[in-house]
Amino acid sequence: MHFDVFTLFPAMFQGPFTESILKRAQERGLLSIALHNIRDATNDKHHIADDYPYGGGAGMVMKPDPIFSAIEAVHQGGPIIYLTPQGRLFNQQIAQELAQEPRITLLCGHYEGIDERVCQHLVTDEISIGDYVLTGGELAAMILVDAVSRLTPGVLTAESTLEESHTSHMLEYPHYTRPPEFRDWRVPDILLSGHHAQIALWRRKESIRRTRQRRPDLYARLDLSSKQDRKLLKELEAEEQERHDQNAFSNDDTAQ
Repeated sequence: MHFDVFTLFPAMFQGPFTESILKRAQERGLLSIALHNIRDATNDKHHIADDYPYGGGAGMVMKPDPIFSAIEAVHQGGPIIYLTPQGRLFNQQIAQELAQEPRITLLCGHYEGIDERVCQHLVTDEISIGDYVLTGGELAAMILVDAVSRLTPGVLTAESTLEESHTSHMLEYPHYTRPPEFRDWRVPDILLSGHHAQIALWRRKESIRRTRQRRPDLYARLDLSSKQDRKLLKELEAEEQERHDQNAFSNDDTAQ
C-alpha cells in the first residue's frame, strides 16, 4: 500500500511515521508513505499557498493552483481524500474499505480550508475523524494512515484484527496479563482455566456487556438472535438485576 500525503507542514509526520508498527511495515516493504510539501508547487518566490477569501471573512484559504499542480504531478490512481470536518465520519468500516486500495492520496487542509474548486474537481472523497475542529488536517491524516495501514496484510498478524473493537460492530472484551493477582485484584478465573470454549463464551459475553453499557448506539444495531447470544443476554440481565438488588439493599441499610 502506498500513501501520498500533501501538506504545508511535512515535518509534523516524522515522529508518527518513523516509529513502531508503521516504521517496521515500511522497512519490510509492506507500506510506503510519500510526503509532499504543497508549497513546492507554487510559482512565486515566497511560495505562497494561501490567500484572503473572496467576500471577506476571517482567516486565509489555501489556493487551488498549487494543490492541483502538486497532486496531478504524482497521482497514479486511487482515491484523493480531503481531511475536513465536513467529510463523512471515519470509522472501522471505512478503514476496511480503504485498506483494499493500493494507493491513497491524502490532502491536509489548513487555515480556513481549501478553495472549493479543489473539492469539486479534484477531490474524490472527504473524511472527518470526528465532530470537532483541528488546526489542520495533518493529525487526521496520521490517524487515517495508521488505521488503514494496520489492516494491510502482513503489517499485523491476522488474528490481531479479527476480534478488536468495532471490527464486529462491538467493543472488545477486557484483557489481562501477568501477574494473575495484583494488589488483591485477580484475573477472572475462567481466563486461567485453559478451557478455550468457555473462554470464548466469556469474551463474547463481556463484549456484549461493554457495548451495551458504553455504546448503546452500537448495541441497538447488533444481531443477537442466535441461541447462544440469547442465553448470554439472559445471564447478563440476571447479573444486572442481582447488582441492582444488592445496591438497593446497601442503600436501604445505609439509610437506617
